[in-house]
Amino acid sequence: MTTVLLVDDQELVRTGLRMILAAEADLEVVGEASDGIRAVDAAHELTPDVVLMDIQMPEMDGITATRRIVGTLPGTRVLILTSFDRSQLVYDALVAGASGFLLKDQPRDQIVAGVRAAARGDELLAPSITRRLIEDFTRAGQAGPPPGYGQLTDREQEVMVLVARGRSNSEIAAELFVSVQTVKTHVARVLAKLGLRDRVQVVVAAYESGIVRPGE
Repeated sequence: MTTVLLVDDQELVRTGLRMILAAEADLEVVGEASDGIRAVDAAHELTPDVVLMDIQMPEMDGITATRRIVGTLPGTRVLILTSFDRSQLVYDALVAGASGFLLKDQPRDQIVAGVRAAARGDELLAPSITRRLIEDFTRAGQAGPPPGYGQLTDREQEVMVLVARGRSNSEIAAELFVSVQTVKTHVARVLAKLGLRDRVQVVVAAYESGIVRPGE
């Protein structure tokens, strides 16, 4: 059973999401919150597997709430609820630690699939979508390599760059002449050594640090 916390300042939105998720036998909505402060409190009380988080809310915005939740609850993944998929706010939420985003007008099957993917730790967004979003809003990458980057092997650094450039596991495997499972192993080691949660954070880290630059 995957547990879900719904966070949105509009009751109608929360009700709609609850109805969608309640129809699935493997998903359970364990709580709701109407602002960021209540979201953080509810997340620590309920420790849900997934939080569906609105961005613009009273008291505390969803970006700040996301940062506080992922910083203290490593087993909880946050998905941003948004009406626009190419916005500065969505980018800021990914930098804060969100594992991806869902559009509020997406079909119900895509919302359900997104929650399940996040709970499994799978990719929610195609790497190319994440890359395009980050290229639009990246802050130019002057920070230098992220902590732990020096621990990566040459091959792990190569895989990190390819992930950041939007390649899927199968595409990376074909380019490096290795198996998909080998690529997955390299990605897992990159995540562990850099202390990152998922592939979305790999893309963010690569662009923010300047390892990969927009347009490359």
